Amino acid sequence: MSKNIGLLDKTIRIIMAIVIGILYLTNVISGPLAIVLSIIAIVFILTSFVGFCPLYLPFGFNTSKSKKK
Repeated sequence: MSKNIGLLDKTIRIIMAIVIGILYLTNVISGPLAIVLSIIAIVFILTSFVGFCPLYLPFGFNTSKSKKK
């Protein structure tokens, strides 16, 4: 499993997860929307720390600067 998420992609994912968390904690979002967005935020955080996004594979995306050999 090679990394396919670059620094900018990681930063954007973490910022989006933080924004979703703040919206949830301030009760701006609630109900099913809050649950779905919370799951998305958790996925963003996990993929940011791992550096790998499985959804990028079928589309051939790679925002990482590492070179493939």
